[in-house]
Order: sequence, then structure tokens, then C-alpha cells
Amino acid sequence: MAAAAEPGARAWLGGGSPRPGSPACSPVLGAGGRARPGPGPGPGPGPERAGARAPGSVAGPGHSFRKVTLTKPTFCHLCSDFIWGLAGFLCDVCNFMSHEKCLKLVRIPCTSVAPSLVRVPVAHCFSPRGLHKRKFCAVCRKVLEAPALHCEVCELHLHPDCVPFACSDCRQCHQDGHQDHDTHHHHWREGNLPSGARCEVCRKTCGSSDVLAGVRCEWCGVQAHSVCSAVLAPECGFGRLRSLVLPPACVRLLPGGFSKTQSFRIAEAVEPGEGGDGADGSAAVGPGRETPATPESGKQTLKIFDGDDAVRRSQFRLITVSRLASAEEVLEAALRVHHIPEDPGHLELCPLPPSLKACDTWAGGKAGSAVISEEGRSPGSGEATPEAWVIRALPRAQEVLKIYPGWLKVGVAYVSVRVTPKSTARSVVLEVLPLLGRQAEGPESFQLVEVAMGCRQVQRTALMDEQPLLDRLQDIRQMSVRQVSQTRFYVAESRDVAPHVSLFVGGLPPGLSPEEYSSLLHEAVATKATVVSVSHVYSSQGAVVLDVTCFSEAERLYVLLKDMAVRGRPLTALVLPDLLHAKLPPDSCPLLVFVNPKSGGLKGRDLLCSFRKLLNPHQVFDLTNGGPLPGLHLFSQVPCFRVLVCGGDGTVGWVLGALEETRYRLACPEPSVAILPLGTGNDLGRVLRWGAGYSGEDPLSVLLSVDEADAVLMDRWTILLDAHDAASAENGTADAEPPKIVQMSNYCGIGIDAELSLDFHQAREEEPGKFTSRLHNKGVYVRVGLQKISHSRSLHKQIRLQVERQEVELPSIEGLIFINIPSWGSGADLWGSDSDARFEKPRMDDGLLEVVGVTGVVHMGQVQGGLRSGIRIAQGSYFRVTLLKATPVQVDGEPWVQAPGHMIISAAGPKVHMLRKAKQKPKRAATTRDARADAPAPEGDPR
Repeated sequence: MAAAAEPGARAWLGGGSPRPGSPACSPVLGAGGRARPGPGPGPGPGPERAGARAPGSVAGPGHSFRKVTLTKPTFCHLCSDFIWGLAGFLCDVCNFMSHEKCLKLVRIPCTSVAPSLVRVPVAHCFSPRGLHKRKFCAVCRKVLEAPALHCEVCELHLHPDCVPFACSDCRQCHQDGHQDHDTHHHHWREGNLPSGARCEVCRKTCGSSDVLAGVRCEWCGVQAHSVCSAVLAPECGFGRLRSLVLPPACVRLLPGGFSKTQSFRIAEAVEPGEGGDGADGSAAVGPGRETPATPESGKQTLKIFDGDDAVRRSQFRLITVSRLASAEEVLEAALRVHHIPEDPGHLELCPLPPSLKACDTWAGGKAGSAVISEEGRSPGSGEATPEAWVIRALPRAQEVLKIYPGWLKVGVAYVSVRVTPKSTARSVVLEVLPLLGRQAEGPESFQLVEVAMGCRQVQRTALMDEQPLLDRLQDIRQMSVRQVSQTRFYVAESRDVAPHVSLFVGGLPPGLSPEEYSSLLHEAVATKATVVSVSHVYSSQGAVVLDVTCFSEAERLYVLLKDMAVRGRPLTALVLPDLLHAKLPPDSCPLLVFVNPKSGGLKGRDLLCSFRKLLNPHQVFDLTNGGPLPGLHLFSQVPCFRVLVCGGDGTVGWVLGALEETRYRLACPEPSVAILPLGTGNDLGRVLRWGAGYSGEDPLSVLLSVDEADAVLMDRWTILLDAHDAASAENGTADAEPPKIVQMSNYCGIGIDAELSLDFHQAREEEPGKFTSRLHNKGVYVRVGLQKISHSRSLHKQIRLQVERQEVELPSIEGLIFINIPSWGSGADLWGSDSDARFEKPRMDDGLLEVVGVTGVVHMGQVQGGLRSGIRIAQGSYFRVTLLKATPVQVDGEPWVQAPGHMIISAAGPKVHMLRKAKQKPKRAATTRDARADAPAPEGDPR
């Protein structure tokens, strides 16, 4: 016996468009309220239950509303308006509060049915706890007044003890080898909208600072009332950032042993088990939690477990019921607290023996044992409340099971089949194929896949052909009754997808051949030559990309390499997806984002999270995890892309240097580079109009500015440092060093300028925690400078300068600076604006460097104050500096002491393409009025 699913439900699985008004096509995928454990008071400071059910006690989609008496100001979660009078309607499971007139318009699904409405189950990536001001928990719908968790890929915010009740409805950022959708649909998330958010349909305010209300697409950013969103077209065009976003359909990452946090290079939050935060594993007391009732209150508090796994982990939820409550009332409360949508007639409560520590062999009690004794004690024991009970499923002779069409393109979301003790995975596949119109194909080409949709991880298991399904369902319920609602069965093509994992390994010794790298890795981690090969080698940077054709071997290598050191150098291991560049839209120019979280205090870390949410996380890279090379390798075949570097001038130079080295490997050899300045000086960012430093601007406006920026050219310079003739120099205090080459974009300083930078750098290395403020950093510079005022160096006697192979006589100076851009020392104009017939007007793309001298710390301070300019010495394209003694040198803010020898400065390769911020403000994100139906707001809208 089988029945096809209602077509309206297919929108949740990518099989078609949602049908407005159908409960199965609610615009929010599990974000709308899951109750925090405990049937305690609902949202707001304290409505009390009046005991009367709402009209139509079980409301769609899945809510169970009850009329309550309000004792404090309360707002409606649908329209966000104040609820006047003393009565409101509260869902007993998810705490959704509503006006009576709004009940029929509610489309936000209750937590009890949210997992069944998810189109494509995708796990979340929770970051470490942090304080989220004026945010609301997507599960219990209460304000996050304490440190909480948030997903780094989507806008999901949770209390730590609400995590078990969040379903796997994160953004789908890549294909997993099977899914290949023709269109990309909106991914709606409820609440936590920015202040002043306007509905795309009715243009009225749709956000709220009082409750979780309104919805927002996590890809295109369209905002709307939950009711109004039903009239918007389901397809998402990625909004104003569509040309910058890496579309999920263009990224492929085969499912293997890696979690999403490993794929996105995110440090996963380490949280206690799903039972709570108490020392004994119990649920911690917090908003929405029940505290043990006092004996004189006439009520009792019970511990409720939902299966063997919860008992083993000592993870329970508390309910408070009357001492005279019937077994049915206690069972209903227990199901509500665990968000279990099953019929109470199929379940029972069994007492947990007080001495039981693990329940591997315990089979539970009888249905009659669910009666609560008047003394508030477990039957047959002297233990005081709280008591411990376990929810158990009664044996069933048959069940109706939903079978989803997996990744097949068919016209229904799922079909329902009846399974009996004789039903196996193979028999169900045979029964389902005709219902899906695939009867002409051989059943041996298909298999039944069980998918466990956990909020932290989605696990797929291919079932054996002879697996009895009824027994499998009973086993799941034995471990966790709630898990049944988060488990799906898919019929999918059984053709094997060839395993393939790209593993980036950095930190290896540079300059080796592919064979030497293979031998080195084999010695370090015993790689298997049959499944592991070196596909790409970046010899100059000591990095390789491994092609692994076995998931278990890839996981083993990743675990070993990420914490290993070879020849004293720590290694870096990253999992990289496949970028399907041929599927990119013709007008797409995706943005490759590099963020240095160590720059700008905590701003870099916050920006990393923000850009992952606004873009595809696969296009955002943490520079402390492998540097720029992994990102450049991933984008190597993209025909057109841009780069955004978030960091100081040193970080920008680092990325530009990596671009220089990998240019010949890139399909887009000259990508334009934008800057979000996070450092202290940020001179290049100032010249390109990106500002003196990031001060908390909206990350979306930053991306819009990048999209509208103008492309300009900039010279890059090569500095050859040759200290080989140090032995012949007098008074040499540093050891001779082998020749090395560094790249320069901004300026190179010799003498007092570099000495101040070196002292600052050493102070920051000693106490990095104190250098998180740009103002503090500049204060340290001033202090270091004051200490150097009385020192005399006579730099002109310690160096020799040749310009275009002509000797240049130096005046009496203490610092010599080569400048490529018209900004030095945090925005100072060192060259000056006066015209001079001896020199051309400086430009950063003229192929010339300007040479300027300073006479000391006081002179430098006057230049930075705009009172003086530097001493103009020369202008040219080729320079040779001879150091007669060890001298401080700095290039783009990176200082060191250079041994005696030669410095040769010359132009480096082609000019680099930079992005200069447009003078006018960026246009606001374009609306999607063309994407919605030309229809008025839904009839009966309470706004």
C-alpha cells in the first residue's frame, strides 16, 4: 500500500515550487522555534497557562496552541505587534506566541515538524561561545542574555542547551557528489533581522527587537514578513552580491570522513554533551528551564530520558507536573519537553531503576508503570524527587514510512509505503520505483540510504538489501525516540562515486622535486602509493596538493599531518573542494577573500565570520591556516576572479607575493586586489581610498564597495639582499647571510625609520595581547621614537647609493627611504607636493621610485604632522645600496637587521592590478521586486 506525497511539500527537497498556503511549504526551515526543554512559561517575562486549547488545538504547521493569560507585556511572534488584553495563544512545544487573529496565518513550522520540512539536510558549524547582544535563540525564541553559540555559515543563534533541538537546516554551500539542482531556492531564516528592516513585499517594517519575527534569505538577503514571503518567487538570484558569490552548484565536495568545519577551515566549538552543562550531566538551569519543585507546592519535578543513548550519557530534561497527574498527562509533558511529534498512544513511560548506570541490557518497564505515586517517589524506592523516567515505543505490527527520491529528479517530494516485519530494504526499493516512474530501470541500480539529520553532522548509511526496516526503526527508537523524526530514508542510485579528496599540505621544505616530496611524506606518515599521489607541487613555497582516492586514507592523513612537524617546521593540512569553473555564470567574477585574524585586534576574527555568512564559505580563507596558497590553488582555473585582502600592509604584500609566484599557474593571471585595512599604518589602503583602517563598517557595504571599485595599476619592486662581502666590511656585527629576495609594494626604509619599526615589532612579539588597538600601537611608536631622539647614527657615512648605476652623494641623514606610493608612516606625504624641475611628478604606476632622506626622529615627526617634507635625493628605476655595517631595514612594515653587503632594488615583473574604492558611496543592495509576484500583501495580514 503506497501513496504519493502532496506536491506542495516538494519545495523542501528542491523538487519544485512551493504552493502558497500549504503547511508543507513554510518559508522557514526549522528556524522557527523549537522549545527549550521544559514546558515552562512561554516567551516574554511570564504568561501563565490558562488551560484552554486554541481553536483547532493542533495548528499548522505542527503547532499546538493553548490560550494563556498574560501577566506582563508580550508581543506576537508573527506580526511583532503588542498583544493587547490579557489573552494570547502559546505553542506548548516551541513557545510561539500569537494573537488569535494571527493564528490562521502562522507558517513558521513548530520544532516538532521542522526536520521533516528541510529540503536538503545540511549540518551547522558552531563557533565558540560569544555574547550576542539583542539576538534571539532560534530554538526557544528567547533573548540570548548569556554566552551563546552561532553558526559561522548561516544566521542560526542558539543557547548551548538548545543545540540538540536545532535541525540540520544550514546553507547548502556545495554539491556532495549527487545533488545537482537546476535552480537555487531562497534559504529562509527567521528573526534577528537588522534594525529598520523593510519587507520586500509590503515595504513595512518586518524586523523586531522584542521577538523572533520576520524572515531573511541567507543568500540574497531579501527580507520579508513570514506571511509575505509566500508570494515571492522561490528562486534565489544571490542578490546584489551575485557577481561576487561562488555559486554552490559550482563547488563539489564528495561526502567522506570530513565534517563541515574541516571543509570550511573553522575551529569547531567544544561543547559539553547534549544533555546540558551540569556536573552530573543534567540540564543546566536557564531561560525556559524548570527548577525542582518544593514539596509544599503540590507539584513534582521528573527527569525524562528519551532512550538508551540519553540514559548512557546521563542527558535528561526536566518537567514539573502535579502530584496527581495521570500517566497520560505526564507522557504528554514528556513528549513536549523532548519535541517528539509522535502519537502518545504509541509510546509509554517506564521508570529508570535508581541503581542503573548504563542501559545496554535494560529493556524498560510496562505501560502501567507510568503512574506517578502520590508521595512523589519512584515506585519501590525511598529516593526523593526528582524521579527518572524513560520514553519507550510500544511494539508495532506495521508502520507507514516516507521514502524520499534521494537525488533523482522526479515530481514528488516523497512517497509513503507500509512496512511490515517482512519488509526489507530491497523490497521497499522494488515497491517505490514504480511510484517514482523509474520502473523501467533495474532495481539493482538503486539502494536505500538512511540519513541521520543531526544539527552538527549529517550521516548517510547505505542499508543492506536484507535489512528489516521495522526492526531498524525499533532500534532507532530504542536509542532515542526523538531521533526517528530526524531520520530519513532515501532511494538513490547505487552507482559508486569514485572517492576523491584534494588535500593541501603546506610547511614542507622548499625546493624539492615531486618525487622527493612523495618520499618525504611516505617517511613521515606512511602514505599508500596506490591511493595517494602528488597532483600539484609549489616547490618555492614548500607545499603540495595530494590526490587521495580513498576516504579513510584521506582522513588518516589529515589527522596526522595537521599536527605534525617535518624537519622542525609545523605542517598545515587543508581539505579543498573541486571548483567546477565551467559551470560559473558568464558574468560571474567571484571574490577570493583572505583574512588575517591577527590583524586589527578581534576585528579580523569577526570579519572572517561575517564574510562566510555573506559569501560562500569555500571562498573565504584564514591566512593563519596555510597562507594565501590554498585559496589561489582552488581558484587557479577560474577565468575571472577578484581578491580581497583583510589585513595590514604586510599582509597585502604577503598575498601579492604569493600571486607573483603562482601567476603562471592561474587562468586569471592578473586578478584585481582590493584591501580592507586592519593594520596600524595602512598606507596602501589610504592611497587606494579604503581608509586609514577598518572601524566596524557593515561588511555588506564593504563587499558592495569592492564590486564597484575601479581597477588601477601599481608597480611592484624586487629587492635583492646580498650579504656575501660582509667579511670585508669594517665593524660588521651580524653574521653573513645567503642572498635572498623580497618584494616591495609601498616603501623600503634604511636607518632610523626601520629601527623604530624593529623596536615596535619586538615589543609586539613580547606582549601581543596588548597590541589590539590602533591608537595604542601608535602610542608605542611615539614612545619608541622619543627614546631615539638623542641618538646620532650618521647613516650617510655607513651606506653608499647608486641610482641608474650613477653614484649619488648623500646629505647628512639618519634614514633613507624608497617610496612607491604617496603615503608613508600612517598617511604622511614624505615627498611633498612642491613642484621640482629635477624630478617627475610621482605616481605609483610610473615605473619609478622616489628616494627621500630624513635627519632624525624630530624630522620624521614633523613630516607626519604635515610641517615638513623629506629631503628629496633621487628618482629612478634601478638602485644599488652598499651597507658598510649591519643596519636596520624595513620593507612594507616588516623590519630586520641586515648584514653588511649590497641591496639591489629593481622593477619586478608586470604591474599588479589593484582596486581603488570609488569616490561615490556604493549603491544599496538592489531589490528583488522583479522576482516577486505582482500581488498585494496576503489577505488578512495583521500588519
